[in-house]
Amino acid sequence: MTSLPNDTILTDAGLAARGDGRVLIVACGALAREILALRDANRWAHLDLTCLPAIYHNHPEKIVGAVRDAVTRHRDAYQSIFIAYGDCGTGGLLEAACAEMGVEMIAGPHCYSFFEGNTAFAARDEITAFYLTDFLARQFDAFVWKPLGLDRHPELRDMYFGHYETLVYQAQTDDPALTELAKTCADRLGLAFERRLTGYGDLETHMQGWATG
Repeated sequence: MTSLPNDTILTDAGLAARGDGRVLIVACGALAREILALRDANRWAHLDLTCLPAIYHNHPEKIVGAVRDAVTRHRDAYQSIFIAYGDCGTGGLLEAACAEMGVEMIAGPHCYSFFEGNTAFAARDEITAFYLTDFLARQFDAFVWKPLGLDRHPELRDMYFGHYETLVYQAQTDDPALTELAKTCADRLGLAFERRLTGYGDLETHMQGWATG
């Protein structure tokens, strides 16, 4: 089984490629565990993975340039490169960059959508839902609580989250401890809690195509 870096490393530094395999996936660090779990379960040993820092989730202006750099740096070492990002707040710029570079990315606005399935997610049209994945439940303080200053000024919570009604936890794994952690996050935000066991959604579908294409 692949040894995984801890969440802090994935958040701040990402993950370096092993330098082997024929196919490289360039991904957000928040997807590392899911991608490696799918690779191991399906014995896709020819897939290699490199991740950008997951904290770019909070700084989408950094994503396009970093993806470009990763593709340029690794292109000569792999037969194919694929991008495990949705639009992720880049306003279409990542899609345009991928088209220019001739690399395929995952369709959809963000991981919340492709974990649930883009079609199903779009049909819900949930404007009052705040989403967490497995990774973001574990890293709630690093991605939500501290960046918004709620560790210093908890009284600002309702200003930030007053228009939300429900925290939706999209569970990639059936882990009771993570469910309890996500419930705690909902309580901290003063939101109702809903859990959806999404599994890997469209990420798995794309990886199957990348591995066998």
